[in-house]
Amino acid sequence: MRTRSQTRNRPQQQVPPNIEPFNLEEPLENQAPPVVTMADQRTMAELLRAPTEGYAEAIVVPLILAENFKLKHSLINMMTSDQFFRLEKDNPHDHIRWFNKITSTIKYKDVPNSAIKLMLFPFSLAGAARRWLEKEPPRSILTWEDLVSKFINEFFPPSRTTNLRNEISNFEQRFGESFHEAWDRYKDLLRACPHHGFTELHQLDTFYNALNPTDQDSLNSAAGGNLLERSTRDVLTIIENKSKVRNSRNKSIVSQVKSSDVNSSSSSEIAKLTHAVNQQTSAAVGFGETL
Repeated sequence: MRTRSQTRNRPQQQVPPNIEPFNLEEPLENQAPPVVTMADQRTMAELLRAPTEGYAEAIVVPLILAENFKLKHSLINMMTSDQFFRLEKDNPHDHIRWFNKITSTIKYKDVPNSAIKLMLFPFSLAGAARRWLEKEPPRSILTWEDLVSKFINEFFPPSRTTNLRNEISNFEQRFGESFHEAWDRYKDLLRACPHHGFTELHQLDTFYNALNPTDQDSLNSAAGGNLLERSTRDVLTIIENKSKVRNSRNKSIVSQVKSSDVNSSSSSEIAKLTHAVNQQTSAAVGFGETL
């Protein structure tokens, strides 16, 4: 029989390292088996080395089933010919339009066009735009739609949208600005912010009210009455036709002015030459008379 002193002096059982002990307060059948973990055997030099992981690209290109498929260098060079840098003048919408136009002509058997776009798009970026893509979380862009959404939201902030919306709403024909120049400038504003949210009715009404009285009367005359009483389709057609007519007339006037400038310049040169010949002839006659 053990005495109290013998029990107190008995050495406590040591739990082996790296083994999770049982919880003595819970029944054994309710506990998970002990987990044995292996100690890290790497040296300090190995632990202090820079990691070689974490270089996965943000864009995930889907599996391509076509055999022997690879991008040609000519396509990559085409992408680098007009790169997006994130400059103040750069418009991400214009870049996406240009990129879609180029890549829509690229066809490979058994290769989705979206996969080609995902592979080529990084080559169309440079400078700050490329650094933005490199900072995106690995494998966070799974589709072309994901890429476009992130790209537009990054480089077309809400403040830029607000400024362009205000320019569209407050558009005014400038002093001395022709009708077709005003129409082209207005369309440039709409194109620069395709997500402006204005209906076609609002766009046409804003442009009409921004014109000077002379151009408004011209549109009303072409519409056979009040332009705003016509359908939006008819109004747009009338505006486009008026813009084209003014363009053709202006080109004709410019060509006539240039032609008259050339003729007047030629006449001036001929007059100068005639005057010089007459002076020389007069001098020769006078000199002969003195003899």
